[in-house]
Amino acid sequence: MTVLPQEGLVVDGLRKRYGDHTAVDGVSFALAPGSCLALVGESGSGKTTTVRMLVGLERPDGGTVRLGGRDRSALPRGRAERLARAREIQMVFQDPYLSLDPRVTVSDCLDEVLRLHTGLDRDGRRARVAELLDQVGLGAREAAALPRGLSGGQRQRVAIARALAVEPGVLVLDEAVAALDVSIQAQILELLGAIRRESGIGYLFVTHDLAVVRHVADEVLVLRSGRVVETGPTARVLDAPEDPYTRLLLDSVPRRGWRAAGR
Repeated sequence: MTVLPQEGLVVDGLRKRYGDHTAVDGVSFALAPGSCLALVGESGSGKTTTVRMLVGLERPDGGTVRLGGRDRSALPRGRAERLARAREIQMVFQDPYLSLDPRVTVSDCLDEVLRLHTGLDRDGRRARVAELLDQVGLGAREAAALPRGLSGGQRQRVAIARALAVEPGVLVLDEAVAALDVSIQAQILELLGAIRRESGIGYLFVTHDLAVVRHVADEVLVLRSGRVVETGPTARVLDAPEDPYTRLLLDSVPRRGWRAAGR
C-alpha cells in the first residue's frame, strides 16, 4: 500500500467563510507519515469543514494544503488530476449505509473503485477485492451481500476497504465509529490500528469523543469556533490540558459513577 510521502500532510492557515460566518479561521497542522492526528471539538467547531477542504469537497478561502510537497489548494486541472488527488486522501464517514449504494453488492462496490482508479484486468481486480476484504476481516459471504444484509460494523469495514482500494496516503475518519455500539467500536479501532501499523498510512481522526482519542491518536488538535485552541501529544493534552475549553471537554466525558444533573 502507498504510504504518506516523507513531507507528510501540511495544512497552513486554512480559512473558510459562509456569508458572515467564519467556519474555519487560520487552522494549521501537520500529519507525519504513519501517524494519527485527532481533530477534536464540539458540533460547529469546524472539524468537518476542515476535512471537507482537505479532500476537495469544499474550496478554502485562504491558506494552503500540501501533501508530499504538492499544493492541493488550487482547483485540479482536468479529470486525471482530480482522480490523482482523490487517490491521495480518502474519507470514511460516520454512516456507511448512506455512502454505500444499496443496489450494489460489496464486491461490485470495490470492483467499481478499482476499475476507475487502476489498470487492473478482471482477474487482477477480483484478486484485489478478495485481498481488501481479507484486510478488513470480511469474506465471501459479505462480498456477495448488499449493504442492507450487513451489520453496522460490517458496513463500516466495507467503507474502510473501499477507501483503502486506491492506496491513499491519508485516511480521514469523520466520526467513523460514533454510530457503532461500544463493542463494535473497539473492533473497528483495533482493525484501524493494525492497518496503520502494517501500511504506514496516516490517519486524520475527526471526533468529539475524547475517550476514543486516547486509544487511537498520537497527537490532538482541539478546535473551537473554527480556531485551534490547543494542540500537542495526546497524553499531554488529555492529562494536563492548558486551555479551559479543553478542560471543559474532558470534564464532560462520562466516568464510572457519573450521573446527569438532577438524577
